[in-house]
Amino acid sequence: MEIRPTTDKDLDVFVDTVHSAFGRFPETPVEGGGLWWSALEMDRCLLALTADGRPVGTAATHAFELTLPGETLVPAPGVTAVGVLPSHRRQGVLSAMMRHQLAGLRAGGEFLSVLLASEAPIYGRFGYGPATYTARLTVPRHKAAFAVPRARGVAHASATGSVEVLRRAECGEILEEVYDRYRRAQPGALSRPHRWWALRAGQPPISPAPRHIAVHRDADGVPDGYASYSVESGTLTVDEIITTDDAVFTALARFALGHDLVSQVVFQHVPPEHPLRRQFADIRAGEVSGYMDWLWVRLLDVPRALTARGWSMDGELVLDIDDPFLGEHDRYLLTVRDGKADCVPTDRKPDLSLNIGDLGSVYLGGTAPSTLVRAGHIRAHHPGAATLADALFRAERSPHCLHWF
Repeated sequence: MEIRPTTDKDLDVFVDTVHSAFGRFPETPVEGGGLWWSALEMDRCLLALTADGRPVGTAATHAFELTLPGETLVPAPGVTAVGVLPSHRRQGVLSAMMRHQLAGLRAGGEFLSVLLASEAPIYGRFGYGPATYTARLTVPRHKAAFAVPRARGVAHASATGSVEVLRRAECGEILEEVYDRYRRAQPGALSRPHRWWALRAGQPPISPAPRHIAVHRDADGVPDGYASYSVESGTLTVDEIITTDDAVFTALARFALGHDLVSQVVFQHVPPEHPLRRQFADIRAGEVSGYMDWLWVRLLDVPRALTARGWSMDGELVLDIDDPFLGEHDRYLLTVRDGKADCVPTDRKPDLSLNIGDLGSVYLGGTAPSTLVRAGHIRAHHPGAATLADALFRAERSPHCLHWF
């Protein structure tokens, strides 16, 4: 079997192969673009070929930036379009492609990669761990009354500004600018490169699918948030609310919940710990469903990854890390002082023993190390190790990723 990078001439073969791997047919092009594969960069794609040159597997990466705790932006190859033809599964094709891809990313100087897992059991084998989570919140309008704050001196979270409904075609630049400000401040968020917006490649509101856009403007008329939504059969579905301001989020949620001729509002992507449910007079008004992992993280260079992110407290941990897929085992001393980390090899006794996927899960602060200790994934070598690790890895904001790729 040969695994080779692709060129622009391979686009049709690549697209046909990955669709066949998933038992699908490529969509018919429509006016305005919107084909998900139009954002592929062919110099970042791989084809697996049989000895006689037949394509049987695909893999690719997008060039993204990931926001780490501490609002640090780092390159993050986004793994996508991974597939093997049904006729060649369980023959080592996928493992060979993933090993080839990881080696190439390392050789190119990358220290982590990310993906969205089509099936959760697959990518843990290759060292990826679930690092952000998302959920759906369904709110019947007749239960959507907001509570009066109970604490003395606490005011309603209210944004000073206005909401304007625009057609998607009227506000492309606004969406791109607001999203970019948001993702730079939100741990776990990925960039949406300009070419994605220009090609309309992805899910709403990037894609050409018809959507209404509620744009929030501050007191000076500057856009500082938006909600993308559609209405069908009495249900208003919000694809995403994008803003860095909790009060603006509440204003856009109130707008959606106040829509006429709607019986319920579904918020598709809400961080599991988002305070919106707590703002209703009836805490049961919002029904949480569809809780799932979203962004998976794979560390390729542990010292570089741990020193890249910000930290909110001082401390030391010795991490004993196993990477069975790449056949590596290392032990590092992580020392954090004044929000910065130093990470060096050590022979000291470990505080925690874990595999590389578990480290990916805790890396952004979305999974507490103690949770994985209790689950039997991480071994704590003394009573205080998990508590210290929880405090060290905790982020200033829960990581969340909305971008689909």
